[in-house]
Amino acid sequence: MGRSTRQRESTEDTKQPEETDERTCEECGSTALITSGDQGEVVCEGCGLVVDETNIDHGPEWRAFNATERNDKSRVGAPTTQTMHDKGLTTSIDWKNKDAYGRSLSSDKRQQMRRLRKWQERIRTKDAGERNLQFALSEIDRMASALGVPKSVREVASVIYRRALSEDLIRGRSIEGVATSCLYAACRQEGIPRSLDEVADVSRVEKKEIARTYRYVAQELALEMKPVDPVEYVPRFCSELAVSEEVEAKANQIIETTTEKGLLSGKSPTGYAAAAIYAASLLCNEKKTQREVGEVANVTEVTIRNRYQEQIEAIGLTSP
Repeated sequence: MGRSTRQRESTEDTKQPEETDERTCEECGSTALITSGDQGEVVCEGCGLVVDETNIDHGPEWRAFNATERNDKSRVGAPTTQTMHDKGLTTSIDWKNKDAYGRSLSSDKRQQMRRLRKWQERIRTKDAGERNLQFALSEIDRMASALGVPKSVREVASVIYRRALSEDLIRGRSIEGVATSCLYAACRQEGIPRSLDEVADVSRVEKKEIARTYRYVAQELALEMKPVDPVEYVPRFCSELAVSEEVEAKANQIIETTTEKGLLSGKSPTGYAAAAIYAASLLCNEKKTQREVGEVANVTEVTIRNRYQEQIEAIGLTSP
């Protein structure tokens, strides 16, 4: 009994310092311990004592002092991405026709590498579904580049298209049409102000088909789409028109005031924003013609004129 008690006490004595080391510093009793990611050590912030130096360093075994050196020493590939049909996990054979030492390959080796590249490209897509996905994602990337949208929109559009493909929503519809509608849906979800006309301009599909496919995909995938706020278009339109910040602020004020009165219901957000900018330019003595504003917003002068009349009446002003 006495022996077992002594063993239990000795075990508790040996465990106690480990628990204390994890919580406080033995030297000064401070609890402010900092983990050094470079050296894998736990250091006391108060006195500088190295409390623990047996931590596992999950970083690379090499050091780099600039971005170029880091890229040269790195032995890993690019991160996975939804914008590629294989998520970027497959390998590729370089086209330089040089070996590991930078020497040119012989003619026989060049022909062999050419055949290997050809078969490597073929085996990247194993069936029609992957070929469909590869073409659609390349179209999304092309249109997104033409629209100048951020990478996050491409990721979201790729995820939406993958969901549409898995739900068999592509059958009976063109790949370009579904890809364009997914890109437009991604712009709506990410709050990127791109109108349907702008998306149709960079697509190979007509606007009517894009709109019809977008409504179908959004309904079948239960995508939550908020109504487009005309205020989102104001900064870009004002920037292209080269007007002052006063005009931009006045246009936002007109939109907010008239929206509260229910004037926006059923109206195109781009035409509504264009009319507000036109009205604001007149009020701030920086007049822009209806044609100039219409060319930037991609709407007709008639639309601007009608929305303008409604807005100035709603805010209690008379037409100049």
